[in-house]
Amino acid sequence: MQSTTQTPLLSNKMSTSNSVSDQTFTGVANLIKLLPTGTFFLFQFLNPLVTDNGHCSTLNKTLEALLLVFCAFACCFSSFTDSYTGSDGKTHYGIVTATGIWPSPSSDNVDLSKYKLWFGDFVHAFFSVIVFANLALLDSNTVRCLYPEFESAQKILLEALPPTLGLVSVTVFLIFPNNRHGIGYPTSDGQKSVSSQVASAEA
Repeated sequence: MQSTTQTPLLSNKMSTSNSVSDQTFTGVANLIKLLPTGTFFLFQFLNPLVTDNGHCSTLNKTLEALLLVFCAFACCFSSFTDSYTGSDGKTHYGIVTATGIWPSPSSDNVDLSKYKLWFGDFVHAFFSVIVFANLALLDSNTVRCLYPEFESAQKILLEALPPTLGLVSVTVFLIFPNNRHGIGYPTSDGQKSVSSQVASAEA
């Protein structure tokens, strides 16, 4: 009887553990989609090397801090970039401004005013940095390197924060849709512009 009782309990524990793990990975995957792909994978590649897999000296900690700042800046900067297909048939990238996109070579057939800066860009930049910070600062190598005493709480936060932040971020991105295809983000056929969201913002 005892073994029969323990089996369902063990099964329930395993099921709960798998469910939590699935939610964690789903939350992390959803957050990654909100970041510039190149920037995040650059961090994932360099972080173990910079931190010596979590075994940090003072130099490692300095390099890790610089890597975090650089990648956070890249996430923010990418939100203020966009791309278009020029008259030469090539994809051109530029920085969005109050009047359009700069620089703008081979743009004779492009209405650059459709790419101008709008309020949603600042929202996307802010949440991109928040999302990156959430993933980067909870990375196991980062935790062991910069604040090893926090390692015991890492698992709890990793289970709770990504799904919660993912839900909040997705909601915000629904309110302020991001149709830009800037540096680090995938382009789309026909290079969809942000004209519709700019028009709605000005209305």
